[in-house]
Amino acid sequence: MTAPDAGRGIGSGEETTTFGFPRDTFRILHVSTGNVCRSPITERLTRHFVQERLGILGGGLIVESAGTWGHEGAPMEANAETVLADFGADATGFVGRELLDEHVIRADLVLTATRDHRAQVISMGHSAGLRTFTLKEFTRLVRAIDPATLPPLEEGVVARARALVRAAAALRGWLLAPTAEADEVYDPYGAPLPFFRSIGDEIHQALDPVVTALTGVTAHT
Repeated sequence: MTAPDAGRGIGSGEETTTFGFPRDTFRILHVSTGNVCRSPITERLTRHFVQERLGILGGGLIVESAGTWGHEGAPMEANAETVLADFGADATGFVGRELLDEHVIRADLVLTATRDHRAQVISMGHSAGLRTFTLKEFTRLVRAIDPATLPPLEEGVVARARALVRAAAALRGWLLAPTAEADEVYDPYGAPLPFFRSIGDEIHQALDPVVTALTGVTAHT
């Protein structure tokens, strides 16, 4: 296994491993097709919103992304960078990656753009089924979880995140999507900026309750 790219994660400066990450970490992996549009937006918005809520870089939370047909080494699409700038998020230093077994093995939570991506991740094995959701599916499940049942933030974001994934997995069979399309984030690749912005808004709306549940802090108004 190769060492992860330290520039992709957000950590807290705690005691670290040889890879430079805190020993107690929780990895979120965002997956789309090319890893140049949807998953980079979702990765960088997740980091941005966590930092907004907590005022720190994650407390052991590591946020990454990859693509099932990833454009290895490619830059983020220019329209995706613009969407991130709209939200005040940082797009610098991003490099596309193809989804590898090691990414799935290391991930504590995999959030995909579509059901097809979810199926591809699960088909890779590594007991990924219980920790892989579409982004919108995970949002729907998280909304149904009582925050009082999660560990308080004083116990750390990592403990809270692990409990959140367990609770969401337990609810999956009970809270089904109203339609098949309800769990999809469509691909804006090659589309004009207004469509990219609409996808950015969808991702923002889906991420907001997730980050609130992870951090125990609502968005600043």
